[in-house]
Amino acid sequence: MIRAFGWSDLSALHDLWRATGRTSLTEDELRVTLNQASSTLLVAEDGQGGIVGGVLGTFDGRRGWIHRLAVHPDHRRDGLGTALVADIERSLTSRGALRVNLLVMPANGSGLAFWQRLGYIPFPDVLCSKAMVAGETT
Repeated sequence: MIRAFGWSDLSALHDLWRATGRTSLTEDELRVTLNQASSTLLVAEDGQGGIVGGVLGTFDGRRGWIHRLAVHPDHRRDGLGTALVADIERSLTSRGALRVNLLVMPANGSGLAFWQRLGYIPFPDVLCSKAMVAGETT
């Protein structure tokens, strides 16, 4: 079952992010993100109520952005990632998103293949980033 994130899910969401090799957002970082009306965080539960998937989406007034899609390794290749993406796409387009964007790390070939199967096209854009806090690397 896919549903909206609730704060009681925070610990399980952190466990999911760790299981998938993702850096966890702190509670404060997540609160800042979710306090924006343009943000939606969805989670997927297994049959026992455990959190086995999640996706964060934001809307910038024109484009939707997908952030942090994660599916527990034990639940991959059963359509859960595709279902999470479909639900977040519906949420973003209902707000008026004309296009949905996301970032994929160059070394993540399987991730890129997943997104391409869903119709996402790689663009030759270059991501530029500047750390605003000394030592920030993420």
